[in-house]
Amino acid sequence: MKNTATLLFLLFITAGFSQKTIHASDLLKDIKDGKKITISNATIEGVLDLTYMDEALPKLPKRKKWWNNGGSNEVTKIIESKISFINCVFTDDVLAYIPDEDSGYTFTADFESTVTFKDCTFERKAMFKYSDFERDTDFSGSKFKDDNTFKYAKFDRAISFNNTIFEEPATFKYAEFRENVSFANSIFKETATFKYSKFKDGVSFNNTKFQEDLNLKYTKVTGEFDIKNMEVNYEIDTKYTSINGRGFSKSDLKNK
Repeated sequence: MKNTATLLFLLFITAGFSQKTIHASDLLKDIKDGKKITISNATIEGVLDLTYMDEALPKLPKRKKWWNNGGSNEVTKIIESKISFINCVFTDDVLAYIPDEDSGYTFTADFESTVTFKDCTFERKAMFKYSDFERDTDFSGSKFKDDNTFKYAKFDRAISFNNTIFEEPATFKYAEFRENVSFANSIFKETATFKYSKFKDGVSFNNTKFQEDLNLKYTKVTGEFDIKNMEVNYEIDTKYTSINGRGFSKSDLKNK
């Protein structure tokens, strides 16, 4: 009897700590309806297409006719919902950027409210190219295990990438950070690209580990530039880098 009770207790504890499974299609419906999304300790299955491409595509004109009249090939979805994912695993793609080769259109998503992907694991693609984050944004403690991009992304408010791990090449080319951003204690296992990025209120690379190349070419930083204990294992490109109006080179890392 005692052993049976112990077994039941252990099963209860295990069930309590196991992650629930949520289908991306259900989340997309709630986001479309403007509902607040607050998910923790869950596994998200299916493609989370925040551009809603499949819904938008049938309503669009043929590209030749449209573009010849001065139209644009970019279709942007405005996400109004507050989004919060904490300690979640995304088993499939998370897409706020889709270049559709068949139609020629590029589908993107902008975010009007706070966005949180804290302590999450992206097992497949995480694409946020061209996205505009208008409120506080948090990717701290997350792990990107596949292709990822924040190229041309704009962050209007507070943003954190603390303790984040990028297992594949990470791209922040042309990204714009209007408030201070931290990459402290993060690990970039492959090439990290910040070419043409703009940090308008400082950036922290405190204790950040770049295990391969770091591209800071044409990068501009205004405000604090914290590189204490930053490590770059391979090459660092700082051509035309501007730190508060002054140049920057790899030798400066030795004097940090």
